[in-house]
Amino acid sequence: MPDTPDPLDPRRRRLLFRARHRGTREADLMIGAFTERHIAGFTAAELEELEAVLEFPDVDLADWLSGRRPIPAECRTPMLDRMAVECAAPGAGLPESLRRG
Repeated sequence: MPDTPDPLDPRRRRLLFRARHRGTREADLMIGAFTERHIAGFTAAELEELEAVLEFPDVDLADWLSGRRPIPAECRTPMLDRMAVECAAPGAGLPESLRRG
């Protein structure tokens, strides 16, 4: 059976790699899972927003996305808010097959 070609362009593949390889497992799971679910449909503007979010340190992102600390007003963006909402759901960083409904 032939391999299915990767439908993502190089920019999207790079962003997905960065989102999955943050340096901390918690951030990898939260940010990587969110990015994997949405990267194919992001507009150019949303890709830029994602790139900006990925510049924040892992410790801050993990705290903000898990709700341990609020996102500071000066760091808030629509993309970061969207990520925080999705990451607040139970099992957000887990693959669908491992989530408990």
